[in-house]
Amino acid sequence: MMSRSRRNALFILIGSLAVGGAILGAGVQGRLALPDVVADVLPGAAPVTVTLASSVTKARWLQAAVAAFGAADIRTAAGHPIRIELSNVLSGESMLGIAEGTLQPTVWSPGEGAWVDQLTERWDRTHTRPVASQDCAPTVLTPVGLAMWRPMAEALGWPADPISWAELVDLANDPDGWARHGHPEWGRLRLGHTHPQYSSAGLLFLASVIYATLGRTDGVTEQDVYSPGVTEAMGILAQNTAKYGMVTTDLLNNMARGGPAFLHVASAFEEGTVRFNVERGDELRWPLAFVFPQDGTFWSDHPYCILDGAGWVGPEQAEAAELFRDFLLSPAMQAEAGAHFIRPLDPAAPLGPLLTTVNGTDPAAGPQTVPAFAIPSPEVSEAIIDQFLTTKRKATVLLVLDISGSMEGSAIRSATEATVGFLARLDPRDRVGLLVFDEVIRLSEAIGPVSGIVEQAQDRVQSLVAGGGTNLHGAICRATELLAAEQAQDAAASDSRLYGIVLLSDGSDTTGEISEGRMLATCLGAAEGEEPPRMFIISYGSGADAALLDRLATETRGAVFAADPASIGQAYLRISAEQ
Repeated sequence: MMSRSRRNALFILIGSLAVGGAILGAGVQGRLALPDVVADVLPGAAPVTVTLASSVTKARWLQAAVAAFGAADIRTAAGHPIRIELSNVLSGESMLGIAEGTLQPTVWSPGEGAWVDQLTERWDRTHTRPVASQDCAPTVLTPVGLAMWRPMAEALGWPADPISWAELVDLANDPDGWARHGHPEWGRLRLGHTHPQYSSAGLLFLASVIYATLGRTDGVTEQDVYSPGVTEAMGILAQNTAKYGMVTTDLLNNMARGGPAFLHVASAFEEGTVRFNVERGDELRWPLAFVFPQDGTFWSDHPYCILDGAGWVGPEQAEAAELFRDFLLSPAMQAEAGAHFIRPLDPAAPLGPLLTTVNGTDPAAGPQTVPAFAIPSPEVSEAIIDQFLTTKRKATVLLVLDISGSMEGSAIRSATEATVGFLARLDPRDRVGLLVFDEVIRLSEAIGPVSGIVEQAQDRVQSLVAGGGTNLHGAICRATELLAAEQAQDAAASDSRLYGIVLLSDGSDTTGEISEGRMLATCLGAAEGEEPPRMFIISYGSGADAALLDRLATETRGAVFAADPASIGQAYLRISAEQ
């Protein structure tokens, strides 16, 4: 069966492993954008291909392992060489893809076992045979915690004094903010975390807050997640969350770009926090500190699941996948973990020279000093996601679509189809509007509740026709004007919301109605006392004004997603996680 024993068995698997051996390879070049990796095979017998869909956090370690495995020329019993094809996926999204059959890897390795349990439950609803014939083996450890600017962490007592989840929630809810710790200049706490429907870090962050609120490390039920105390804590957290995201690296990247004014603290894995300090320290306003909350945390174990019951994995592929799994658990590859900012399974094993206090973490921390929270059941995980969607700050989103002549053909068709899908993912309690432009700017759908206008908005999008010039600057000014009015109205009603402009454009301004300089100087403001709405921009195709779009995203603390007709759906999915 695919479901595995709970956390109390996690650290037994490799307890007797004698970690040793040389480091097997240099770190892979690059920081955040990771290419797929294919191990070289020797000529002769046809290789057996093992496709491994893995969470990004351990990607560099796996890349080193793939290279070393290929060099070792390990073969199946029939003498065939083994080709490992590694791809990087989001844990939640890939879980849904496997359950639906749209993603068919030989091996799946999400960041945390909670996703394994969710896949098992979904798979068993429609199949009589388990998706995997054996339990998923843990591979390495990446603790979940908080990435916080080091001076702010030190104001809370880091590294000597423990910091609790309750302290974080209390600070987030304090209107005086950092003044209670002697730093009124920092204002109120600015918190960010990833979306729990897509990200292991996001799901485990919220689960940690719930466990700590209940004062437990295990035994949490669905009823507990909906209890008044948890609902209140989740509501406080939601109302004081300044930023959501698809993946932790996006949040850290934005912290590097925007500094403390953007976020003060974000949910993160230890690996990403320390890596940013080491690899991007010159870009950071201050170093980051990785905070282990004293109440406990999740020691994510990155299970290795051979999907030999799914129907698309042959016997020799399963054999080859087992050989690579055993290679990952070997003393040499476990010793290699520290070179990639992750921890070996054995808590007593050496961590190497990177996971240090100087680099922003506590090398002495471990399951013996920071309690390990038990993996939530699939039912509890779904309840956590539902509670998040219920309590999160709602969004007001204005879609701004370029329908100029350059969008004709497949561009407008793909753009409208993806936009319809984006509208379907909005919460019924969100608000949305539709602004379209060629040389003329038209408010096609006034901003209103998604529950009341989404079908009408989808119909309007599907009927759009491309043609004419591009009044890009004027459309941006009109969009910010509309959202500033929404912000002022909501502020008067004490309605705290997130505001975003989703701009899709494939070209430069051709009308000259408003100059670029005037637009940047006068049109990116907001209602008095409010932040300007963030701009989430789809730079569509090679003709888009990339320099301007990047500047707009930077000025508004938003993001740019480069896309074409084949990838625009994924761009919209990432924007969905930001709202």
